[in-house]
Amino acid sequence: MARMTSSTRPFLNRRLAEFGTTIFAEMSALALRTGSINLGQGFPDTDGPEEVREAAVRALRDGRGNQYPPGPGVPELRTAITAHQQRWYGLSYDPDAEVLVTAGATEAIAASLLALLEPGDEVIALEPYYDSYAACIAMAGGTRVPVTLRPHEGSFRLDLDELRAAVTDRTRLLLLNTPHNPTGTVLTRAELAAVAELAVERDLLVVTDEVYEHLVFDDAEHLPLAGFPGMRDRTVTIGSAGKTFSFTGWKVGWVTASPPLVAAVRSAKQFLTYVSSGPFQYAVAEALALPDAYFTAFREDMLAKRDLLAAGLKDAGFGVFRTAGTYFVTTDIRPLGESDGFAFCRALPERAGVVAIPNAVFYDHREAGAPFVRFAFCKRAEVLAEAVQRLKTLA
Repeated sequence: MARMTSSTRPFLNRRLAEFGTTIFAEMSALALRTGSINLGQGFPDTDGPEEVREAAVRALRDGRGNQYPPGPGVPELRTAITAHQQRWYGLSYDPDAEVLVTAGATEAIAASLLALLEPGDEVIALEPYYDSYAACIAMAGGTRVPVTLRPHEGSFRLDLDELRAAVTDRTRLLLLNTPHNPTGTVLTRAELAAVAELAVERDLLVVTDEVYEHLVFDDAEHLPLAGFPGMRDRTVTIGSAGKTFSFTGWKVGWVTASPPLVAAVRSAKQFLTYVSSGPFQYAVAEALALPDAYFTAFREDMLAKRDLLAAGLKDAGFGVFRTAGTYFVTTDIRPLGESDGFAFCRALPERAGVVAIPNAVFYDHREAGAPFVRFAFCKRAEVLAEAVQRLKTLA
């Protein structure tokens, strides 16, 4: 057999060969080409608070952050992050040793997995999972082990017995996301307590993506896993300003964890972006100190939009799952006589002038996600109302 040369060997690293172009790029391009309403990608269509935007302008004009900020993040933001964790959850962190600012939550996830995994380590992730999880596990040389959230009484639930059975001697880390994208599930106190007990029993690390922490609805509550017994020193908690303050383009995220874990993540992060978002870090520090009224109004606004879209989707003939958190609604297309989410979403712009995302892209077990489709409601109410009118033509 001839030796593979640089001219015949694929350019893309084999660990990433399965991923290709993200579904978000494909569907956003389809939205542009067809002039459709884009309820696929999860970004708001309005900016966040004016005072936070002005804080960024002020930082730019004052020359704060225009050059490289400190590697761990500007002190003002690290202090604000620790104050936020104390204010909302009663968790105390050292801003100098237990906080790391990242280029959004996506870099925080990548740096955490690159730092904490060795090739061959198994990572349990809740399926469906945000697509960067799979790519980051692959880049770190880990093995992805999905545990599937399954429909139950109108929402998606975690089977704790299935989670426990998935842990082996090769399991290094649990990768959790609550509130959960794309299903809208928020893990309960009892579920989180069981996860914590399992992690302690099997000596596992846990990385928790909590970027939707301020978007929980109805009777749901967000509870950081780091606050459960035995979890403070084995949990990497990831937060982000993008989802809470509607400045997703600023890419300001963070990690809070014990000093050894933060040091490990920082070792990987420094060779990714090194630093980023200098002036925006100062603005996010001010945003985190906004009064409770901001967070309450933000949540209530999103709740009203959730209800508007969910009701419209139901009227259009979709099966609609309860969203307890995030700004996504997952639907079942089988009541419409459909079963293939990919085909449905690729045809939907021509049929109804709306773009959505097939949940199957977030599954290893594609058949488990085949009939489910995700819509984003982080848009202006008038945009959602127009989308609902268009979708009703499907009924």
